[in-house]
Amino acid sequence: MKKFLKISIIILSVFAIALAIPYFTYLIITKDAKLDESKLCGTGQSVIIYDDENNEITSASLSAQKKSISVENLQKHTIDAFIASEDRTFFKHNGLNYKRMLKALYKNITSGSFKEGASTISQQLIKNTHLSQDKTIKRKLYEIKLTRRLEKKYNKNQILEMYLNTIYFGHSCYGLQSASQFYFNKNADSLNLEESATIVGLLTSPNNFSPFKNPEKCLYRRKVVLNAMLECGYIDQTEFNSAVESPLNTEKNSSSEQYGDYIDAIFDELEELDFGRYTLSEGCIIKTYLNGNIQTYIEDIDYTGDNAVIITDNISGGVKAFKSTIGNAKRQPGSTVKPLFVYAPAIEEKLLTPFTRINDEKTDFNGYKPENYDKKYHGLVTVKDSIKNSYNIPAVKTLNSLTVKNCEKYLTAMDIKLEDDEKNLSLALGGMKYGLSLKELADKYSVFANGGNYAPSRFIKEIITKDGKRIYRPETIKNNVFSAGTCSLINEILIETTKSGTAKKLKNLNFDVASKTGTCGNAEGNTDAYTVSYTSEHCIAVWLGDKDNKRSEITGGNDCCKIMNEVLESIYAKHRPLPIDTVSGTSTITIDREEYEKNDKIILADPVCPKLNILTVKVLKGAENYTQSSKFSLPVIQPPSITVTNSAVNIELCHAKYYSFAIKRTNNGKTITIYDGKWKNKITDMPEKGIYTYTVTPYYDDGNRKFYGKTISLPSVNLTNEKYEPLPDIVNRDWFNQ
Repeated sequence: MKKFLKISIIILSVFAIALAIPYFTYLIITKDAKLDESKLCGTGQSVIIYDDENNEITSASLSAQKKSISVENLQKHTIDAFIASEDRTFFKHNGLNYKRMLKALYKNITSGSFKEGASTISQQLIKNTHLSQDKTIKRKLYEIKLTRRLEKKYNKNQILEMYLNTIYFGHSCYGLQSASQFYFNKNADSLNLEESATIVGLLTSPNNFSPFKNPEKCLYRRKVVLNAMLECGYIDQTEFNSAVESPLNTEKNSSSEQYGDYIDAIFDELEELDFGRYTLSEGCIIKTYLNGNIQTYIEDIDYTGDNAVIITDNISGGVKAFKSTIGNAKRQPGSTVKPLFVYAPAIEEKLLTPFTRINDEKTDFNGYKPENYDKKYHGLVTVKDSIKNSYNIPAVKTLNSLTVKNCEKYLTAMDIKLEDDEKNLSLALGGMKYGLSLKELADKYSVFANGGNYAPSRFIKEIITKDGKRIYRPETIKNNVFSAGTCSLINEILIETTKSGTAKKLKNLNFDVASKTGTCGNAEGNTDAYTVSYTSEHCIAVWLGDKDNKRSEITGGNDCCKIMNEVLESIYAKHRPLPIDTVSGTSTITIDREEYEKNDKIILADPVCPKLNILTVKVLKGAENYTQSSKFSLPVIQPPSITVTNSAVNIELCHAKYYSFAIKRTNNGKTITIYDGKWKNKITDMPEKGIYTYTVTPYYDDGNRKFYGKTISLPSVNLTNEKYEPLPDIVNRDWFNQ
């Protein structure tokens, strides 16, 4: 008995020590953890935003912006949505859900990561207001200790209220009241069931599930929240079905302050950065690329309907100005994508050149029958003219030859990921499932101005904490998408588009501007219109349309170009940008004009070719190895025909525009020249009776020297009899088969 008692004491002692060690370790690690009541109330600090010249453009106190709500005033279904989705045992636990914590710990150990979380609403409140977003053991222990203190000091309704007043909902909205006003333009106590579920659905990833950026994903998340409420018994099946079928009905409450769209975009960009979204709550300085003069100018333009304008700097990649009545929504890009998606990749792959000719004709691509905007077909047109005039059929033909698979690798390099149902020939004309935002479109076009290198533009230059520590500066890593040569060739075409193509309303600008227009619509009217232009300094994109897709008569070549012209004149009112690069990575070659225009062949011009038959064109450097013509240095003709009529010998020559001919006659060993001169259709000779042999020698005379081709001997003629009888051809006759 004594032995058993001794063993039991030892076991209990070991067990007590085993428990004491982690407990005291916990106490030591968390000895500095203190609950700060001011943080729980979301008092916050000032966020100061500066423009590109370090002028303060706005100073916003988060505490002043924070609009508190009281739990007692909220609808029951609003509270139920948060509880069902975020913490179903909130009113039962003491701040920590040990069952969920152990389950998450097991999954993290087996996966070797900290992917699984088990935070209650109380823990989330502590994490968001007191701690960093780092996933470390020390931070987790702090969270546990502070959560326990929180639960001892406040009741559940107080904790829930503080949580709802500090949680982040995206688009710079901290707190439920701010989110309600931003997304639905109403107070939080007026949210209905589906609106409550929509807002709760944002919490997992506000940027990813924003109804203004990804409405389909937002609807999916709303359904997940509603399903959680159904499982918890907060709503019945009828209420669930009705809410799921309801439209989003979001109504963005945009800022009306000066530079409001730009400031909204700053906070949108913050959400995409990989440091905690609650970093701002401690206060900081945000330095931007904003040019106040340009921003003010584009805000004061008289627009009709919904609109958006963005201006980026080619060198820094910073956004100098931005305004939009549709935020950063994606729209169908239309013909603006032709240079990006089709022609630049095809040039890069050496499938064609700017002067390659494509037959613009009625074409059926396995059931897909594109038409040109003017409902006409234009026959053989060059790539240059196809882009300049925005013809559809040549673009689709080019993508068909390039293949969507080859196109996709260039799009991937520009951060465009295609959905499976987008991988078809309509992509050549901008047929996309979700489309592109105007910022994305401008970013892609900046590739041409930057020698083929791509990097997304940024609104934020750097972020500095209140104690002077820089916590963010954008990286300058760029993807190389196209060669410098491809960009030079596209640049030259788009400059010509500005001068005489669909963007010709910009032709009076006295500096290089490369442009592409686009319009989306049908016989009932248009929904989207674009002009994208760039200089050696900036890339500018203009969009006009209607956020609800109402039809109008807007076009890119007319309405958008008018605004683009105003913007460009404003930007360059006091200086002219340098010329756009149209030379780097290219070679100039001369080709035979006649072969190109008549036979659709690209052949390098003969070194002694006459100037009128030379066409000078640009190609990618390294792609100059075309066949060399010798048609002038070594003339070649079709064999002439010879006939005799009434004792007259007639020699007919095939047409040869630039050749001269030496025609000789031989009889009884005596040879004389009967003609030496420019081409004639028929040369007539009237010799005396006898047997004659004629030869024809083509030559090209460049004024200094004659270049002779091969002499052709014609069949001998016999003028002995009244009737012409050609002599037998004893050389070529097949004697063995007679």
